[in-house]
Amino acid sequence: MNLVVIGSSNMDLVIYLPRIPAVGETILGGKSSTVFGGKGANQAVAASRAGGNICFISKIGKDIFGENMLSHFENEGFNTDFILYDEDEPTGIAQIFVSEKGENSIAVAPGANMSLSVSDIRLFEKTISEAEYVLVQLEIPLETIITIVDIAHQHNTRVIINPAPAQTLPDELLSKTWLLTPNESETEILTGEKLSDIGSVRVAAKKLLEKGIQNIIVTLGEKGCLLCNENGHQHFSAYKEKAIDTTAAGDVFNGSLAVALANEKPFEQAIQFASAAAAISVTRKGAQPSVPNLTEIVEYMATK
Repeated sequence: MNLVVIGSSNMDLVIYLPRIPAVGETILGGKSSTVFGGKGANQAVAASRAGGNICFISKIGKDIFGENMLSHFENEGFNTDFILYDEDEPTGIAQIFVSEKGENSIAVAPGANMSLSVSDIRLFEKTISEAEYVLVQLEIPLETIITIVDIAHQHNTRVIINPAPAQTLPDELLSKTWLLTPNESETEILTGEKLSDIGSVRVAAKKLLEKGIQNIIVTLGEKGCLLCNENGHQHFSAYKEKAIDTTAAGDVFNGSLAVALANEKPFEQAIQFASAAAAISVTRKGAQPSVPNLTEIVEYMATK
């Protein structure tokens, strides 16, 4: 395995509505669906479908959602020996509202995801140590993430952290991070800088580089992304598509990016590849149902 993805698995309960409800408001008439999600699982599926040789480490509950999820992972070709069960906590659930504009609002009950422990990770230390890259997000306990990063750092495995959902992170953790991929709001929380234009993004990214992070990609939605490292900074435009559902776009970007980097593509090519995958995903409904495969990504890029 050249890429290990570690993170959350959720069952997404999605309601499509004309607009996101305000506090105290009930809106009728939206269609609903139940789809597989969770930032970790989304990124793992994105990485696998994009051609990656991956393993996915996660924790689910012993319930109907967990059973369905395990079958889904088998269908995706994952080795389910890396999927752990929690005897007490239920499988994670996300309630997602999606507007006609493709905007979303998400609430998560993490369940078994938050019991993915340090001792669980120790079971897979050899797998992490032998990988070239490890990709993590923040829907599992912070102490678990710290352990993952420590193991990876000890064995020269490159760490990619997608710092979502947003929270502050210890400097020691950031100093061992090879690549950080925050969006604008996550960048503001990590740095305390208010982002208003590309110039302010550069200032914030510089503050993060000073913490020892080697590379930063700040994702800017339809404005593309900004790559920052010791070589300077470079802005990349996004592919233009009408968004139907943006729920997993960031996860698709991160999973596809990690695979391209693990396949020894330079940042410029990896970002273009990941941007194409994300652009395809926003034209489709649902988290993992929106994830494109390698052929779709390559064909899409050939037409742009």
